[in-house]
Amino acid sequence: MKQSNIDPNAVSRRRALSLFGAGILGASLPRLHALQPDDFLVKPIPSSGEQLPLIGLGSWITFNVGRDTGGLDQSARVMKAFFGAGGRMIDSSPMYGSSQATIGYGLEKNGIPEHLFAADKIWTAGAANGRQQLIETSQRWQIPQLSLLQVHNLRDWEAHLPILFEMKRKGQLGYVGVTTSHGRRHRDVERILASQPIDFVQVTYNGVDRAVERRLLPLALERGVAVIANRPYGGGRLIRHAKRNTLPAWVNEFDCNSWPEFLLKFVVSHPSVNCAIPATTNVDHVRENMQASTGVLPDARMRRRMADHLETL
Repeated sequence: MKQSNIDPNAVSRRRALSLFGAGILGASLPRLHALQPDDFLVKPIPSSGEQLPLIGLGSWITFNVGRDTGGLDQSARVMKAFFGAGGRMIDSSPMYGSSQATIGYGLEKNGIPEHLFAADKIWTAGAANGRQQLIETSQRWQIPQLSLLQVHNLRDWEAHLPILFEMKRKGQLGYVGVTTSHGRRHRDVERILASQPIDFVQVTYNGVDRAVERRLLPLALERGVAVIANRPYGGGRLIRHAKRNTLPAWVNEFDCNSWPEFLLKFVVSHPSVNCAIPATTNVDHVRENMQASTGVLPDARMRRRMADHLETL
């Protein structure tokens, strides 16, 4: 795999343990290399060194299809295209309606790839309810163990984080994290980053919603916490608006051929960000999104130019 052209310390090729599966499996970097295109860009999870592709797959709204056969089969095709293009992380939540069960359907239909990075959340009040929700989540995914569990929007995080840390200590879970979205509770996230040994934080970040650049992203980098960027297209609004305009000629400086690549490369080129999780129901869009994990990433100077350009659209 080629590494991205950003901070070399953030994308070093340390060998790592993959923590997905019934136990801790010794899946090293060469094993992942065999599953990815040679030019695929990855970053290490700071707490372990495990390499993770820059683009994941979200499931909010798009996978909430209930029992609709057509919707389930389309979601399964999206997942197949995602894994086929080298994707690993799928992110979901109990809050996302039937999305968890939809993922389980797709995994049953396509098979469970050994490189799956299964990311989900706790979204309930109380430790007992949290434990029960984790059982239901695993049943819906139809897998023995999740890679990452996050406290969704910090809901009762004081009750849930100790449970997740204990699961990790026992080898029942790879990573622990917290999430927030839409710019909510940034001060609380900052406090958790400073005081809790979490592995991941998930925040809203895109080319126009950049509030996390001020405090949260620098703090995550300082604390060695991986960052997942949700809403990289602003819930679809940003991509729809951008597509009404012509790409500037200078995007060829960082191997960009489309607005999705432009917007995603802006997000994942930030030194703090490990992965962005766009959601889609379209197989072609999956493949388009995954192109942001190839080629050259913009440097700091280019990122400023990209942000300035987005403000003019």
